[in-house]
Parts: sequence; C-alpha cells; structure tokens
Amino acid sequence: MIRYLIVSLAGGVLFGALDGILNGNPLGQNLLEFFRPITRPALNFRAGILFDLISGFVLAGLFLLLQRSLPGGSGLVKGFSFGLLVWFLRVVMQAASNWVMFTVPVNTIFYMLGSGLVEMLILGIFFGLTLPPSS
Repeated sequence: MIRYLIVSLAGGVLFGALDGILNGNPLGQNLLEFFRPITRPALNFRAGILFDLISGFVLAGLFLLLQRSLPGGSGLVKGFSFGLLVWFLRVVMQAASNWVMFTVPVNTIFYMLGSGLVEMLILGIFFGLTLPPSS
C-alpha cells in the first residue's frame, strides 16, 4: 500500500510536469492558440495540480487492476500497453470530439495526439516499472 501511495503521488507530479512541458513549450502554445478564445483568462494552478495528483492515483489504481490482463511479460511492456490503452481512451477520444465539435486546425489535432501519446506512454511505463505485480 505504501508503494502504491508513493508511486501514485510521483505519477501525479510526473503528469503535471509533462502537462507543463508539452503544453507550455513554444510549439505547443502556438498550436494550442486555437483554444485561446475559450480558455480562462488565468490558469487555476491549484485545481490543475489537484487534478494531476488525483489522476496519478486513479491511473496507478487502474494499472494495478489491469496489469495481469495487459499483454507482455515485463513491467515495461505492460506499462507500454497500459499507456496505449489510456492514450486511446483519454487522448484519442478527446481529439476526435474536438475535431467533430470545432474547426480545429489539423496540426493542432496531430499535436494533441502526439504529445498525448508521449505523455501516456511515459506514465504507463513509469507505472509498469514501479508497480510490479503482487504475488
């Protein structure tokens, strides 16, 4: 249980750091400029951190629940598989919804898909390497 708590917290911090890097870099800011008219004037930093920390606990818990069903024999491969699964359910579905509802530039959709893939694979592999199956 202690390992789960530590890994979940670290996963939430990693999630927040990756969000900042992927969305705050000049390329990301330029491509996500499309959303500027509907974004808040100021980022709710506390809520963002809280959401990322909660997400770390949820994703770590989901990984623990699913890891025996995930393909692969090692934590690395299971984490990679989990990252792909979460990427599809979280990122691809959101990008598809944005594409359907808004006139989002194609480059922005591809950036969302690519940066989301990197983020989810890193998180999945992190969980796969730090949350080995219990006996």
